[in-house]
Amino acid sequence: MEDHYFGVIRERIGAYMKDLNEELWKLGVTAKTQHNEVAPAQHELAPIYETANIAVDHNQIVMEAMKRVAIHHDLRCLLHEKPFAGVNGSGKHNNWSLGTDNGVNLLDPGDTPNENIQFLLVLACILKAVDTHADLLRQSASDVGNDHRLGANEAPPAIISVFLGEQLEDVVKQLVETGTAVSCKEGGKLETGVSTLPDLDKDATDRNRTSPFAFTGNKFEFRMVGSADSIASPNTTLNAIVAEAFCEAADVLEKADDFDQAVHDLIKQYMTDHQRIIFNGNGYSDEWVEEAEKRGLPNIKSMIEAVETLTTEKAVRLFEKFGIFTRAELESREEILYETYAKTINIEALTMIDMASKQILPAVVKYTKTLADTVIVVKEAGADASVQAELLSEVSSLLAEAKAALSKLKEADAKAAAMEEGKEQAFFYKDVVKEVMSELRTPVDKLEMLVDKEVWPIPSYGDLMFEV
Repeated sequence: MEDHYFGVIRERIGAYMKDLNEELWKLGVTAKTQHNEVAPAQHELAPIYETANIAVDHNQIVMEAMKRVAIHHDLRCLLHEKPFAGVNGSGKHNNWSLGTDNGVNLLDPGDTPNENIQFLLVLACILKAVDTHADLLRQSASDVGNDHRLGANEAPPAIISVFLGEQLEDVVKQLVETGTAVSCKEGGKLETGVSTLPDLDKDATDRNRTSPFAFTGNKFEFRMVGSADSIASPNTTLNAIVAEAFCEAADVLEKADDFDQAVHDLIKQYMTDHQRIIFNGNGYSDEWVEEAEKRGLPNIKSMIEAVETLTTEKAVRLFEKFGIFTRAELESREEILYETYAKTINIEALTMIDMASKQILPAVVKYTKTLADTVIVVKEAGADASVQAELLSEVSSLLAEAKAALSKLKEADAKAAAMEEGKEQAFFYKDVVKEVMSELRTPVDKLEMLVDKEVWPIPSYGDLMFEV
């Protein structure tokens, strides 16, 4: 019966994906791949590459279609970045590349990247751009839901770094240390150790899933973007910071007497000055956090800590230079983002208060009465009621803890709501209200594992993840 049940779920998901494809094709959006991801009921869809402005529009259409088509199959599509604690979150891998108007990919290293001067100059400019504006790139992928995801299960850390792979890292190292790159690492062979199987060619450009900005053969993959987010902000920021680096490089090269030598010197200078942004190791490790701090890389841990990066002098110069935003528009966005954060956490806090007050605590109270009656009956029957009594004591203790946290949350949220809108209120929601919400969640999560499922008033984690 269990196998049949999960077979039905697979059939329903399969039908949903088929209908989603057809709906997207009707709208001019073609999906290239789709498969199960790591988390329960988690799936991935990848549209075929398009120019940035069209891709941004199509991404909005994809999200809307996912939700709409899911309802027709009695399913719900969650685009929240981290709906379940301890389970992989959801995000977008924003694959970004640069091409000329006649189809030349500027990020194609060729077979010998150490000799590909055009590629090396483009790469050097990108390293400069990402290092100079790491804070802005982090901001472009920040939202309330992504605060729960970044640095957690299978998600990149909040620290911006660039992964190049063994081959390109070696080329950069040669250029920085000697000024020239005379060799290029080959992929080598993967020895299977099985006589009946051939040895396999190894790609020299490996992959790092812990990197937020990784080079993947002929493009970069920006892996920080939240699953509910528009890709407009990341792509606008990426295009702007790289355009700035190109402009600055062009200003130098156009004045050069010896163009070839100037290109060589500029590549070496940019790679030397900005090599700190390159990191090929484990981005999840505590050691990387310490190393990044030594390198002077920003570690912006939350959405509202990233907001002020929009109005730094270098950010204003960048966006005004290309006619993207004025200072006034950036200041307006800053204000809106603080307000958005505060309102989002306020809604979540009020929802939590409502659920705890009207559903969870009354259900637990009802269950404690059942336990108390059971203890009395068992004792009157002359049997040992220690297990029932111990469970009653544990549930009652957690109930009291939840009630105290609920009262604390009501008080904190009321205080936050009475504050003037702006930065101070947003940080109060982050530093106080959000922390008290966690205090309430802790005993409630424990109670969910103790209270009879028939009494528990809302779907459990197991119901939500495994009984779609």
